[in-house]
Amino acid sequence: MGLQISIRESGDVTILDLQGRATIGADSDLLNSHLQKLIANGVRKLLLNLADVTQLDSSGISAIIGTHVSLSRQGGGLKLLRPSGRVRAVLQVIRLPDIVPTFEDETQALASFRPQGYSARP
Repeated sequence: MGLQISIRESGDVTILDLQGRATIGADSDLLNSHLQKLIANGVRKLLLNLADVTQLDSSGISAIIGTHVSLSRQGGGLKLLRPSGRVRAVLQVIRLPDIVPTFEDETQALASFRPQGYSARP
């Protein structure tokens, strides 16, 4: 099965629900073009739901890293949600979760985009 992408929003966070393979060729091209289009349209907070991604290769990873770099430079952020199986294994081998925050819970992932309050004591 090729890559299916559905887009939804939660507040100011855009969520991409990915399903299928993000591998070299049309699938990673589709992912890359969606990500670039969202950034061009002003999206700054992006959550990639990888729960239903069955395969991820270097071209899919490249699209994710490129998006992370772009958003970081513009004061935004990219986070990953629920990678599993082989996809999780691949991400761990290349240590991507050390660079791109990765969550198992969508509520926690969305909360992580909100600025953290702090209390200053005199």
